[in-house]
Amino acid sequence: MRFSLNHVRLRKKMLIVYVVCVLVPIVLTNIVFYQVTTHNVRQQKLSDISAAMDQVRRDFLDQMDVAAGISSIFYTDARFNEAIERSYATSSDYVDAYYADIYPTMYRYSPIYKAIRDVAVYSANPTIVGGGGIRPITEEVEAASWYQALALGGGGGTPIVVRSVSQTSHGPETVFSFVRRLDYFGEKHGRYPILKIDIGYGAISALLRNATLQGDVYLVGGDGRILTAAGSAERQQELAAFRPEALAADAISVRKPIDNVDYLRGWSIEGAFPEHRVLQDVYKSRNLVVYLALPNVIVPTLVILWFTRSLSSRLARILHQMKRVRNHSFEPVAPPDYRDEIGQLTREFNRMTLQIKSLIDDVYLADILRKDLEIKRNQAQLHALQSQINPHFLFNALETIRMRSLIKKEEETAKIIHNMAKIFRRSLSWDRDWMTVREELELIHCFLEIQKYRFGDKLDYAVEADDEALEWLVPKMSVLPFVENASIHGIEKSKRGGSIRLLFRVEGSALVAEVADDGAGMEAEELEAIRGSLERDEPFGDHVGIQNVYRRLRLYYGERFELRMDSVRRKGTSVRIRLPRRGEEGPSDEPGGNS
Repeated sequence: MRFSLNHVRLRKKMLIVYVVCVLVPIVLTNIVFYQVTTHNVRQQKLSDISAAMDQVRRDFLDQMDVAAGISSIFYTDARFNEAIERSYATSSDYVDAYYADIYPTMYRYSPIYKAIRDVAVYSANPTIVGGGGIRPITEEVEAASWYQALALGGGGGTPIVVRSVSQTSHGPETVFSFVRRLDYFGEKHGRYPILKIDIGYGAISALLRNATLQGDVYLVGGDGRILTAAGSAERQQELAAFRPEALAADAISVRKPIDNVDYLRGWSIEGAFPEHRVLQDVYKSRNLVVYLALPNVIVPTLVILWFTRSLSSRLARILHQMKRVRNHSFEPVAPPDYRDEIGQLTREFNRMTLQIKSLIDDVYLADILRKDLEIKRNQAQLHALQSQINPHFLFNALETIRMRSLIKKEEETAKIIHNMAKIFRRSLSWDRDWMTVREELELIHCFLEIQKYRFGDKLDYAVEADDEALEWLVPKMSVLPFVENASIHGIEKSKRGGSIRLLFRVEGSALVAEVADDGAGMEAEELEAIRGSLERDEPFGDHVGIQNVYRRLRLYYGERFELRMDSVRRKGTSVRIRLPRRGEEGPSDEPGGNS
């Protein structure tokens, strides 16, 4: 079927207009604006981070270049190298040579470059007296990390940079050592002096800390280990292997390799910047976007609600009154007399309603009164016919027969007729749907006496009832059909006769009634068929009485009652009924009459 807005109610139409024309455009516009702003700010932040990282790289190279420049002076100073390599006859000869050729070079740069913590030359020349920056190569020196690193990778005059610990007057201090062999004369003397320039650890760390970066910055050596770091990782991961995959999931990773000098080959500046910190300014602006969007949503919403209420409430009032007209209520709509189209519609509807009411009063009311009188006359005739076959006629006839039996001394026959009349009278008096267990037992007793008269010694019965159970209210004749069923289908079909046992007792807040016989019983298939017919509410053979009781109990108690039937062939049948107290039973307390 083709969709048409003509089938949509006015309130829903206004809601569709609001959602499609106001809410969705505003939300989409703000989302797109926020996404574009976030993207642009992110790109700008990444550009700023990259520039800051480049600056850190340049500053670090400047520090290393200072050390490399100093080392080049030492490496190419022929006078200095000749003094280091020379063999001295006496200590005084060395002292004279130290102040003339060594001292001017050793202490030329210390006052100028504050980052340089120490400049030392290690020599294996036994004629040199240690001191003044010149130190002997001892076993302790040979075991140092920087010496081992130079032995492994610093062949020739190629320098290396290692992180090491230097002993100072204040104790051990972490430094970056720029180490280089001074092989100016090659293997001429068989000894290689070593130049070691220590750059303060704090100076390198300050380069990383001074960068205006919102995250962690690492200086990673050629072996992949973290030499120093700034940020939350400062001094927490030093000398640990740098693993990019171990960074936070939302971290923005930036890498700046230092590969333009041989002695720093493989080194890099690594940065890890949490995206939520990089974009925290954008997240702050999100609140501003929301504050700007709220008036754009709230104001149109209030206006549309105002318009919708002005239209839909008055239309709903007119529609409600039209439905009342269908039930012959011709009252006019009574809102104020508005001048818009709905107000005009209201006035026309009121005019039409008053005209219809006038026509009904003038033309149809008299005809209705005439037909009503005719219906009442027909009902009176029907009642007259019914009175001719009133059940009292049958009761009076049975009473007449009972009195004649008493006159003829047939007291047993009179008693049976009396019991039959009581059952007949009670079964036809449906003005009461409820009776006490005591009254139900009176009917059952009457029925059993009739059956006893019929079967003689073939039938015995016993009735037990708690005193509390006797005043319990139950639906009328809800147990009698099971007693009748036990007599007709149990005792009558048994050649040996049998007995019927009836029990009423109170268990907690429920009444339990049990009817048991030791008669013919039923096969399991027949019992299952009866149970199935009760569940499916289908007729089954001659068990109409049981089905009627089951329907009535369901009508009164819903699912709150219990009915259980058990039977064994040639051993008998038992029925157990469990009923809740009246007032707790279920959906209907009086389905067919008054208590």
